[in-house]
Amino acid sequence: MTKYIFLTGGVVSSVGKGVTAAALGRLLKERGFAVAVQKLDPYINVDPGTMSPYQHGEVFVLDDGAETDLDLGHYERFIDISLNRVCNITTGQVYAEVIGKERHGDYLGGTIQVIPHITNEIKRRIGLVAKTTGAEIVLVEIGGTVGDIESLPFLEAIRQMRSDVGRENTFYIHVTWLPWIGATCELKTKPTQHSVRELRSIGIAPDMIVARSDYPVNEDLCDKIALFCDVDRRAVVPMVTTPILYEVPLMLERLGAGEFVLERMRLEARRKPDWQDWERLVADVRREKPTITIALVGKYVELHDAYMSVREALKHAALSMGVEIEIAWVHSAELEKGRGWEVVKSAGGVLVPGGFGGRGTEGKMQAIRYARENKVPYLGLCLGMQLLVIELARSIMNDDKANSTEFDRTTPHPVIDLMPDQHGIADMGGTMRLGLYPCQLQPGTKAAAAYATELVYERHRHRFELNNAYRDVLASGGMRFSGLSPDGRLVEVVEIADHPFMVATQFHPEFLSRPNRPHPLFVGFLKAVIDRVGLQNLSKREDGREPIEVIQG
Repeated sequence: MTKYIFLTGGVVSSVGKGVTAAALGRLLKERGFAVAVQKLDPYINVDPGTMSPYQHGEVFVLDDGAETDLDLGHYERFIDISLNRVCNITTGQVYAEVIGKERHGDYLGGTIQVIPHITNEIKRRIGLVAKTTGAEIVLVEIGGTVGDIESLPFLEAIRQMRSDVGRENTFYIHVTWLPWIGATCELKTKPTQHSVRELRSIGIAPDMIVARSDYPVNEDLCDKIALFCDVDRRAVVPMVTTPILYEVPLMLERLGAGEFVLERMRLEARRKPDWQDWERLVADVRREKPTITIALVGKYVELHDAYMSVREALKHAALSMGVEIEIAWVHSAELEKGRGWEVVKSAGGVLVPGGFGGRGTEGKMQAIRYARENKVPYLGLCLGMQLLVIELARSIMNDDKANSTEFDRTTPHPVIDLMPDQHGIADMGGTMRLGLYPCQLQPGTKAAAAYATELVYERHRHRFELNNAYRDVLASGGMRFSGLSPDGRLVEVVEIADHPFMVATQFHPEFLSRPNRPHPLFVGFLKAVIDRVGLQNLSKREDGREPIEVIQG
């Protein structure tokens, strides 16, 4: 029978449940088990696709086109797996399903209630994870904090799971925060005790407590948590904040978390975990390296989580090249006001990520023009490709009215236009071109050289595309269409021919980057940056090993 590990949060939100779940999933995979992770989000939106990044952070897209929470990016990167749409449940999805059944007549004669109808639907969706992924162990993270009114149906559902699948097939982990009191210079466990009491009041007794802290947690505190929260002393896992995200699995391993979970769930490891590659990865992060600066020009830069996967993909590529990445977060609206240009001009490369809406787009195009005219390495992602097309078209035609119909419906030169299959769509949620699609790379292009293959599959999230009526005009200005859909209809990758590296993609390559398998386009971008700033000798690492092999995820 499938084993289930449920992770709840206490004291404060954003305490690190997602990273803990991802790291624990890695521990179980290293021991030979097939693992999947699911996120239960209490908000009533059906998915985060229509939410502002300021509200939610990055929207992470899966192979099947599901728009999901950014924690699924952590799961995929840490465990090196591909998840599907059943791995992110929201309150909106659950209620929509139950109300749809009620309207259809499935509950004729019955009163629809939170228990059992809502909780049964939640449990059904939890059960789908193992059925669709083949996972033997499913980790389920419940968003928010114990005590939030909106998460109560999810907590009740996972409480019932213990009776449904058996005590030996369930394991509850409570991730809490130990606040530091500056006046007395001590950590406090009382909030954790109250959080566990709240959890117990709804019928869930944690099997393990992960105590998060910014300061070292001594043995006395762990003993106190074990005593007052009624858990085994081995089940109190102190997790001190680390500047290296990918060190968390090693920390959990050292603290015995993996062995304790298996013991309590009556499982035996199928193989001894081998952490050599992961330890080498963390050691590479720690090692002092030359630093290169990338100017990330966006409109949500105040919230770095809005570009979580882009940031991680840059780090992965930098590790493979033996350099340190410093991201200069540049607000595109500030560039429009003439501010922030010293940062852009001092950077080794420019990256424009995805986004929606016209705010800040002129500043992004100014940065793109600077990179194009000054031969600065450039990588554009989704909107970053569309704006490169618009900027070049304006230069070729000497007409600033060239634009995307997303920003100007009356533009006389719609070089970026709504995709044909998007006309007439009224609903905004889940209706874009989403998920994994093939891309045929053209021989002799920088994109093909980076991938070292002809056919790739990448994840998409867009509604507008390059208008094919302007291909000849753009080609006359030096643009190459280096990646096309197999039928040749959709331009997936563009690049500037007489430029060291100016490549932009309609898809989102950042979603497929892994810490031990960096994405080829990010690696190619950083190679060009290194060449520009004079660090050509970094094609090999200082310890003499070759860079991490680059294979598409």
